[in-house]
Amino acid sequence: MAAASVSLKSSLFLSSPLSDFGGAAISISAQNRRRSWQPRGARMQVAAAADSKNILIMGGTRFIGLFLSRKLVQEGHQVTLFTRGKAPITQQLPGESDAEYAEFSSKVLHLKGDRKDFDFVKTSLSAKGFNVVYDINGREATEVSPILEALPNLEQFIYCSSAGVYLKSDLLPHFETDAVDPKSRHKGKLETESLLETSGVNWTSIRPVYIYGPLNYNPVEEWFFHRLKAGRPIPIPNAGNQITQLGHVKDLATAFIKVLGNPKASKQVYNISGSKYVTFDGLARACAKAGGFPEPEIIHYNPKDFDFGKKKAFPFRDQHFFASVEKASKDLGVTPEYDLLDGLTDSYNLDFGRGTFRKEADFTTDDMILGKKLVSV
Repeated sequence: MAAASVSLKSSLFLSSPLSDFGGAAISISAQNRRRSWQPRGARMQVAAAADSKNILIMGGTRFIGLFLSRKLVQEGHQVTLFTRGKAPITQQLPGESDAEYAEFSSKVLHLKGDRKDFDFVKTSLSAKGFNVVYDINGREATEVSPILEALPNLEQFIYCSSAGVYLKSDLLPHFETDAVDPKSRHKGKLETESLLETSGVNWTSIRPVYIYGPLNYNPVEEWFFHRLKAGRPIPIPNAGNQITQLGHVKDLATAFIKVLGNPKASKQVYNISGSKYVTFDGLARACAKAGGFPEPEIIHYNPKDFDFGKKKAFPFRDQHFFASVEKASKDLGVTPEYDLLDGLTDSYNLDFGRGTFRKEADFTTDDMILGKKLVSV
């Protein structure tokens, strides 16, 4: 197919204004980066420093929280995870030794409860006197108010929002000052940001674009890896030149660390993602290269020709969607460690390539698309 025949190096990535990478070049191997990010025993034995914080993470047992909690513990902070206790409080990361995992687990505390039980939240949190709250799983402003009431002396509230709050626009990339969509499915996060802005608390809000990496519970890279492993064509809506943006979970965790106690981050919103943009077709080719698969066959289709019911035929919104990370770079010194190809390789090697994934492959919509294409031919 014409879209699939363009060379990887020339068309895989599109540079953002801050890009330091050229084409698909990789300057640091995925293996070396994995080593640098694994919590080494020596690093885990950090004595509590004078600026050590008593930190609460709302959530923290999945994906982002797994990497963030390790970074915080490495830096000598006391970390408590607030969860319902339905999932294991900690889990061993791919590539993490038993000793490293045991060391980390011994340093993490757990507060069991339902964040929607507002009376419990206020009572339990006020008794603990946390300095900082990272809210990773908050979706509604009503879930945040009790936390602020319980901790009137809170030093910082750091919120995980979403770049999905922006109003669709012909002018891209999205900047933090761009118009937002009060009807978006992330309107609860918008309302939370508004609450924080008027609350008087010192807050910072992070707006990731698409997040990827090991243990991702959203079918982002996994969707492509399933099809590549099965040797199937990859169906991509419309022309496949829609531009999007992905950020590695470990880079996101680092950004969350950089706002902690940073006066420049006070009462600020930051877009966080990779420093390159990529087309849908380019992403398919990058996933193939990351997993060591042959060049994929890409099939383009018009979504309007199909009734997929409630099934989702493609894991990304069918539009251009990317954001500027210039503000985070300037204020926080955030520079992504992972370019897209290296990050996808890291994700594949530490997760899907080991035979682990979150969702079983479902090719129902693919077969509908391919069936129609075969008939039309």
